[in-house]
Amino acid sequence: MTARSTRRTAATTRIAAVGAIAVAGTMLLTACGDQTKNNDSGSTKASTGTASPADLLPADIKSKGVIRVGSDIAYPPVEFKDKSGKTAGIDPDLGAALGKVLGVEFKFENGTFDTLVTGLRAKRYDIAMSAMTDSKERQEGIDPETKKKVGEGVDFVDYFTAGVSIYTKKGDDQGIKTWADLCGKKIAVQRNTVSHDLAKDESKKCAGGKKIAIEAYDTDLEAQTRIRSGGADAGSSDFPVTAYAVKISGGGKDFQIVGDQVEAAPYGIAIAKGNDKLTQAIKAAMDEIIKSGEYDKIIAKWGVEAGAVTEAKVNGGS
Repeated sequence: MTARSTRRTAATTRIAAVGAIAVAGTMLLTACGDQTKNNDSGSTKASTGTASPADLLPADIKSKGVIRVGSDIAYPPVEFKDKSGKTAGIDPDLGAALGKVLGVEFKFENGTFDTLVTGLRAKRYDIAMSAMTDSKERQEGIDPETKKKVGEGVDFVDYFTAGVSIYTKKGDDQGIKTWADLCGKKIAVQRNTVSHDLAKDESKKCAGGKKIAIEAYDTDLEAQTRIRSGGADAGSSDFPVTAYAVKISGGGKDFQIVGDQVEAAPYGIAIAKGNDKLTQAIKAAMDEIIKSGEYDKIIAKWGVEAGAVTEAKVNGGS
């Protein structure tokens, strides 16, 4: 899901594409099973040695044995349906590892990205795990465009870092290297993502009436289809997603990345405000799989080591 939420702290990084794309591309052909080892007790001791992450779970989730995960499952390699129809990707693999530590099942339920936070408020989901960017605006329930408060906000457990990339049809970059180069051109993006916000912000800066024509879709895969057909000049998504599409689509013949990554920011697991026990349990479990090495195995499996973190943080976005 393209960098999901507005990132206001700009941090430009160079694209480290070759290794990441090559490893990530092979993953579509591999089995997408859990990469963690079974834990006989279903939980492990937290780093303090005084309580396990499972001990921190709310009683109702313990009794159900399930954490309902809202996710837009159309965003490879973060989450998607594999050829057998199974939910696969970085987030499902991390969810399975977290579930073993917590002694519960992470059950992924599909939903469009821009309805996931609403689903948390309506208690359809316990958490949202969908390449969602942690930002102060999301934490505080602020609409990124109007700057008005539209909800109570959510808390995040941050677990990965990603920037945003622009891509075009392969061999046809039309001189596009930066966001400013998109003025007078058409871009296809996923709705309500960082890429969508960046396109709107950049269009306001375009001179001479040459605004950016923005086509926003429910899923990133729909945006890719539009570009592939020649209906748009460029697209934008999170770097891991863009790199994966460049490697996989058309056997690597459809797309190319142009320019540098921008807007590096953390992905966070979103949890409705007031669920502090669940937030702390998930943070403790994430720290546990980072410490044990299971996190690194999963990140390496999908070829996205450049975005790995060394500890989970609560509301670390800016």
